[in-house]
Amino acid sequence: MQIPHIPVLYNETLEAFENINEGYIIDCTLGYAGHSFGLLEQNENINLIANDQDEEALAFSKERLKDFGNRVTFNKGNFETVVQTFKDLPIKGILADIGVSSLQLDKVERGFGFDSDSLDMRMNQDQTLDANTVVNSYSQADLENIFRNYGEVREYKKVASLIVSNRPFTSARELSTFLSQKMHKGKLHPATLPFQAIRIEVNDELGVLERLFESLEVANLSNCIIGIISFHSLEDRIVKTYFKKWTKSCICPPEAFRCECGNNHKKGKILTKKPIIPTKAEIRQNPRSRSSKLRVFRFD
Repeated sequence: MQIPHIPVLYNETLEAFENINEGYIIDCTLGYAGHSFGLLEQNENINLIANDQDEEALAFSKERLKDFGNRVTFNKGNFETVVQTFKDLPIKGILADIGVSSLQLDKVERGFGFDSDSLDMRMNQDQTLDANTVVNSYSQADLENIFRNYGEVREYKKVASLIVSNRPFTSARELSTFLSQKMHKGKLHPATLPFQAIRIEVNDELGVLERLFESLEVANLSNCIIGIISFHSLEDRIVKTYFKKWTKSCICPPEAFRCECGNNHKKGKILTKKPIIPTKAEIRQNPRSRSSKLRVFRFD
């Protein structure tokens, strides 16, 4: 098969999971199965849950992973629910490569890229909310909130005002060209952060990530490796916060005079003191990897 995608932090991810010799690994965000293929080759005694909400990704990966036979179970769904769906299995590894995939970015009809003729951005094409709805029907106040909170856009009020005053926009190309003409040009394309914000709103990306961690908290996992690859500070902040929380034995509020929680709430250990980032060689080979960060935690 022609593989149209280079998985980020590939060797580093395999190394994080290399000592798993039994049970199941869940790939929460299958995509083109780059990481999954490597994990199945490397960890010969494990089975894998291959999860994605994108039908096109599942179809491609079923063909790519067919030689692994019944070691692979495919599941269509958002990654916020996959751990609970398979909680009765002996789960020994969970990998989530968060954010938009190359499959979605490279398909112009999916409406993620600046040159797309559509304004879509749905990772799950069965859902109703799309970028067209956000851009052309949200109030100016709602757009301001999205651009400020999800894109960290410095001139969020100006961007929202410009869009509301000049809509409707019918394509990603039209919107990105408009923003390029109206906004100050810096290191990033002027549409980069507004597009990120719209995409996060359409797919509820931060909410889904929060709910994944909530499901991990109650899944009663033991001797299980959690590897999360994020691509921007909002995601990484959530990952770092939960990993740090899980290392605390006492969860009493700071103002408590003495411990009353039992002081036995520690779930495991952070295996990456600092996030693992791509090498210069990887960034040269795959520029999309430049903002990726891998954090790893082990449930005891």
